[in-house]
Amino acid sequence: MTAATHSSLFPQVPDSADAVLEGLDPEQREVATALQGPVCVLAGAGTGKTRAITHRIAYGVRAGFFPPSSVLAVTFTNRAAGEMRGRLRQLGAQGVQARTFHSAALRQLQYFWPKAIGGSLPRLLDRKIQLVADAAAACRLRLDRGELRDAAAEIEWSKVTQTVPADYALAAAKAGRETPRDPAEIAQLYAAYENLKRDRAVIDFEDVLLLTVAVLQDRHDIAEQVRSQYQHFVVDEYQDVSPLQQRLLELWLGDRDSLCVVGDASQTIYSFTGATPDHLLDFRGRHPGATVVKLVRDYRSTPQVVRLANGLLSQAHGRAADHRLELVSQRAPGPEPVYTEYTDEPAEAEGAARRIRELIDAGVPPGEIAILFRTNSQSETYEQALADAGVPYQLRGAERFFDRPEIRKAGIALRGAARFGGNDALLDDVVDLPSQVRAVLSGEGWTTEPPAGSGAVRERWESLAALVSLAHDLAAARPAATLSDFVTELDERAGAQHAPTVQGVTLASLHSAKGLEWDVVFLVGVAEGMMPITYAKTDEQIEEERRLLYVGVTRARERLHLSWSLSRSPGGRANRRPSRFLDGLRPGSPTTVGRSAAGATGGIERGYTSAAATAVPRRAQRSPARCRVCGRTLTDAGEMKLMRCEDCPSDMDEGLYERLREWRAEQAHRIGQPAFCVFTDKTLMAIAEAAPDDDGELARIPGVGVRKLNRYGTEVLAICAGREGAGAGDEV
Repeated sequence: MTAATHSSLFPQVPDSADAVLEGLDPEQREVATALQGPVCVLAGAGTGKTRAITHRIAYGVRAGFFPPSSVLAVTFTNRAAGEMRGRLRQLGAQGVQARTFHSAALRQLQYFWPKAIGGSLPRLLDRKIQLVADAAAACRLRLDRGELRDAAAEIEWSKVTQTVPADYALAAAKAGRETPRDPAEIAQLYAAYENLKRDRAVIDFEDVLLLTVAVLQDRHDIAEQVRSQYQHFVVDEYQDVSPLQQRLLELWLGDRDSLCVVGDASQTIYSFTGATPDHLLDFRGRHPGATVVKLVRDYRSTPQVVRLANGLLSQAHGRAADHRLELVSQRAPGPEPVYTEYTDEPAEAEGAARRIRELIDAGVPPGEIAILFRTNSQSETYEQALADAGVPYQLRGAERFFDRPEIRKAGIALRGAARFGGNDALLDDVVDLPSQVRAVLSGEGWTTEPPAGSGAVRERWESLAALVSLAHDLAAARPAATLSDFVTELDERAGAQHAPTVQGVTLASLHSAKGLEWDVVFLVGVAEGMMPITYAKTDEQIEEERRLLYVGVTRARERLHLSWSLSRSPGGRANRRPSRFLDGLRPGSPTTVGRSAAGATGGIERGYTSAAATAVPRRAQRSPARCRVCGRTLTDAGEMKLMRCEDCPSDMDEGLYERLREWRAEQAHRIGQPAFCVFTDKTLMAIAEAAPDDDGELARIPGVGVRKLNRYGTEVLAICAGREGAGAGDEV
């Protein structure tokens, strides 16, 4: 991070509520000024959703609509919550609570436990793996370490979906889960685990939510006390909410509707943990009067990257796909995505490392490059290849930064040096903060040059190098900063789990890359069996794999490299083929959606033999809906009903539309249902534009369907023909 970049994190606080709105695009401004009632923000990747919701909170606070202490903003990671708090401070909205679900629930549970239960809250387990191992031993089950992790994950999934041990086997089968052992054994293990927790008077991470829900359900006085404190709620990444988190949110809300949710169904990639986009997709059904705003202006990625991302989703199926957002890049054009095929995985890793070395030599900072893969097991090959090429790197998604032994030791050394101040001989001739930090860390094993090779020694060095880099950033932003200030900064970051940025290439799984972005992204191992992963069997699982690739693509700002290998090891059988998700999108691949060059981006660079010969055409899929005016692909459900873009010219008969609206109001009154239950506004507009003459033409309009055709068809056609009052339409 440069000094200029770091200083941009501390802009001048806006001097008024209206000043908070400056610099927002029209849709972001609509979000920021929608302060009343339920609000649903459908925000595509890179569209500035965090900017929109933090400005909404700040505008509400600065305008006097939200008392700061009455607002609870909820997100899914400590880092995201810390970033949100920082942005709100910069906008002059101090006092707003921004927390994760678990952090907010734990705070309430600790406060109310003595009143609701008595005594002190049981000890919270840091990790459940040892207790799972003890439960397995009690059940006389022999599980290796991998099976223990998988069993722990099944217990977590059960608890966030509110599944008790007796119901586990049935629930797992219904959800199509691949269980690590026989479901009956997992259920037995789960029950033993819960018994051990009770015996040892401990609770786990999921219990924090379960117990908070139980207290709020059973104690109405406590629920009312919480509701009197928090009256306005904002939930980020709403597509990742689990049934348990949704229940907690409902208890926080009570019968109020001051709720703003933000999400993107196309970025639902954590269903294995119990997350579901259903709460986001059903929001308008639960809140018919909700304000809905779509953010589709992509400020992150070039048009070339966005085109590929849109192409991936255009082939998707299922409920999330029906609500996909078509992004519109706001950036200048960049290079086309590059597709590369290799003979084997080591060659693929060496090829990526070679290209990265060239990029760094050309001036691209290592911290602006990432290698993303499907599973953590792929990491080692790339670590070695980068080390061999002399490229610095950092691993993401491994042990938490501030929990690493070398960081804990470094923190102790830095605190000691800060306490001694100028009396430490090590720092006698050192004036500036970065030099002081380097001097202290040199005693902990940090050197100016990284050690050769990969592995634990290199990882320790990278950790300490991150502290040196942070010292440079702090000194650039605050030239007078002292070693004590640096220690304070570290303590604050540790509390928020906000790890400093390492100036090295990031190695990360696609799941752990969510929420991050880089100038250059290498998506590796994009082959059948890895993307989608072998154990993805059902249509829902396959579609989640597609969304995972979409998340990977949308991490790239400027350059995107996608690669795959034909075999796992040198000399192995070349029986792999590129991922089916790239069919119709990469040059030379079979098309699956009847698309032309609109989706085929970039040139293919073959490391060795052609992959086209190994590609097997997939089952043909439906063609995307196109605007009948401009020909653009339609993704919005309302636009698909109209068969045109919202802003394309309409040839609607206004008089016919008004007559249809009057008729619909009468029907709705007669059956005692909201008007949209008869026909939505978009369907009425589509009917008024098409002015159908017969049942066949009316049935072809999206939103009509057989049931409504039978019920209302005669009357609608009569109105279209100018004959009022024909047809009974009496069926309810």
